[in-house]
Amino acid sequence: MAKKVLRPKSLEFQPRPTFPYSPGARGGNMVFTAGQVAWDKTGNLIGINDVRAQTVQTLANVKAVLKEGGAELSDVVKCNVYLKDMKDFQIMNEEFAKLFPGNPPARTTVQTPMAEPEMLVEIEAIAYIGE
Repeated sequence: MAKKVLRPKSLEFQPRPTFPYSPGARGGNMVFTAGQVAWDKTGNLIGINDVRAQTVQTLANVKAVLKEGGAELSDVVKCNVYLKDMKDFQIMNEEFAKLFPGNPPARTTVQTPMAEPEMLVEIEAIAYIGE
């Protein structure tokens, strides 16, 4: 299977014109999301100063890209989580656990500067769709 670029209708605003990337891609049985942030379907960042609201929106965006590639959350084998401030880890972790309640994927979480100052969390996922 050739590479397929994933652009869910709910993420039509992505990427912004100056950001050269796709929301996701599928190659064979693998689905990769780009780092998703808390942009809503109009391209506005939601949850300013609210890591819980941003995490919920970010995970909804991850889920939309996975679905466009034919994957579900249960297919996710690895996530990378980027936090602006590690003090937000527990809140992010609570919301993450709601979507991955049993047999969660491997995960790395790091603190890092974000592309825009109001962004608090970014999450990317890799999924494997069975044979």
